[in-house]
Amino acid sequence: MLELPTDLPADLAPLSWLIGVWEGTGVIDYPVGDERLQGEFTHRVSFSHDGGPFLNYSATATFTRDEGATSSPLVAETGFWRLSRPATDADAGPGLLPALAEAAARGVDDVEQLRAASGGFPLEVSIAHADGMLELYLGEINGPRIDIATDAVVRAAGAKEYGSATRMYGLVDNHLLWAWDIAALGTPLRSHASARLAKI
Repeated sequence: MLELPTDLPADLAPLSWLIGVWEGTGVIDYPVGDERLQGEFTHRVSFSHDGGPFLNYSATATFTRDEGATSSPLVAETGFWRLSRPATDADAGPGLLPALAEAAARGVDDVEQLRAASGGFPLEVSIAHADGMLELYLGEINGPRIDIATDAVVRAAGAKEYGSATRMYGLVDNHLLWAWDIAALGTPLRSHASARLAKI
């Protein structure tokens, strides 16, 4: 049974089922030129909070080699997940600038005002990759389902070509299932990886 924390800021209520550490395995299948990159990987994802109106996110994946062979790291990501809402004078930033007004406690009614006509809540996800990639995803969380798509991708000068992505997450039978589509290395947007993770 999935246990939900009760000591969260109101803005995190729709995201609360994500909190914890999830581990499992997945598969990769993506064409690059005349080659097809395929295989299995192990995956670890962590969602945590430190009292702010956002979730801290980190994830790593390791390519699974044949028995006896050395496994190789695939990705290391870190970022933040939050409901999308306009910043006010009660929010700090940008940079280290303090808030200009006293923050009033946000409650369920404040969060409910963010609900979209679809029944879900608008979501912003920012992710930094260890290989010099930055992604800003926009999308929606609607109960146990999350759909996000890149609004912006920023690459370091030496990073590989990577144009856009979509991700889908869902809670199914107490497992976190996800699928990640990418447009990269000359291949248009298409499925490249999916996984099934259990909370540990």
